Amino acid sequence: MSADKLHHIGSNAELQSLLGSTTYVAVDFYADWCGPCKAIAPHYQSLAAQHAIPGVLAFAKVNVDHAQDAARTYGVTAMPTFMFFKEGKQVAVNGQPLIRGADQRSLVAAAEKLGGLAKKRQGA
Repeated sequence: MSADKLHHIGSNAELQSLLGSTTYVAVDFYADWCGPCKAIAPHYQSLAAQHAIPGVLAFAKVNVDHAQDAARTYGVTAMPTFMFFKEGKQVAVNGQPLIRGADQRSLVAAAEKLGGLAKKRQGA
C-alpha cells in the first residue's frame, strides 16, 4: 500500500488477495485517459485517508487498461466505476450495487457508511 492509503492493484490476483484479507473494500475502476476519473481521484484519495483501517477497510484503485482481467471479472464497461465488497463479495451500499461515473455525493455517502461499519467491526 502506498503512503496515500490507496492500494494500487495491478491484476485480478492482487485484487482477490486484498478482498480475501480485508473485511470491507471500496474499489475504483478507472483509466488514465478518463477525465471524470481524474476529477474524482483526489476526493477518493481523501476518503481513503479519512476512513481506511488496515485489515478492516481498504480503498483500492484498479487501472482497467493495466488490469484488464479484473475489469472483465467484474464487468466494468464505464469509468469510473466504484464497487464495494464485504468479505470478498460485492455488496450494495446505501442501496447501490455500484456507482458508475464521478458521483461525488454518492461516493462520499458510501465511504462514510463503510467507515462507520469498519469502526464498529474494529471495536468489536
